[in-house]
Amino acid sequence: MTRLDGRTAIVTGGARGLGEAYVRALHAEGARVVIADLLDDAGAALAAELGADRARFEQLDVTDERGWTDIVARTLEAFGSVDVLINNAGIANAAPIEHFTLAKWDAVIAVNLTGTFLGCRAVVPPMKAAGRGSIVNVSSVEGLRGSERLHGYTASKFGVRGLTKSLAVELGPSGIRVNSVHPGLILTDMTTRIDPDALSIPLGRPALPEDVAGTVVFLASDESAYTTGAEFVVDGGMTTAIAHR
Repeated sequence: MTRLDGRTAIVTGGARGLGEAYVRALHAEGARVVIADLLDDAGAALAAELGADRARFEQLDVTDERGWTDIVARTLEAFGSVDVLINNAGIANAAPIEHFTLAKWDAVIAVNLTGTFLGCRAVVPPMKAAGRGSIVNVSSVEGLRGSERLHGYTASKFGVRGLTKSLAVELGPSGIRVNSVHPGLILTDMTTRIDPDALSIPLGRPALPEDVAGTVVFLASDESAYTTGAEFVVDGGMTTAIAHR
C-alpha cells in the first residue's frame, strides 16, 4: 500500500514546474489528483498521461471565488473527498519601490495570498466533515527574509506564512493540518534568469522540483500526522549560509 491510497489532492498551478512535480509525486503515492491551472493544454495532457481513473484537469483562476466553489464541488462529485490541498499557484514581479506600481502589487497579492486564502476556505467544509485533512501552502524563502525589488512577492509570501499559522491553530481541533513549504532556488521556467553561482548554497546546487516534492508528499501523508503550523525550508541551506562572495 502506498502512502496516499484513497486520498484526493487538489494541486493549484499543477500543470507545469513545481506543481507538476507535486502532482506526479502525489499520484505515484496512490493519490487521486486534480490538476488546477489556467494552462488548459498542459494540464489536460498531464491528466491524460496519468489516467482518468485517478487524475483530472480543472481550469481554475485561483483569484476567482466562484471558481473555488465549483472545483471543490466537481472534485467531490468525481472522487468523493477532498483530503489534501496544495496551494502552489504563484506569480512574481519586481521593480524598485518608486517604480513598483499598484497594478504590480495587486496582481501578485491577488494570486499568491488571496488565492491561497480562497483555496483554504473552500476545502475546509469537506475536510471538517471528514474529520481530517492536510493543507500545504507553498511559500518561499522570500517569506523568511527581505529581498530588494521583490516587494509584492515578499509581502505575499510572508502573508502565506502568517495565514498558515492562524489556520493551523483554528483548524487543528477539526483534524485539519496546515503547514508551509519554503523552497529556495528551484530550476523551473520562472527561475531561468537567476544565476545560481551568485547565491551561496551549501549543498552546492539549485534544487530540482522533485527535491521539494518529497516534502510535500510527507506533509500530505499520515507520516506528518502530528505536524501542523510548521515551516519546511527546502533551499539547500541557502538561508542558513552567510554569503562569502
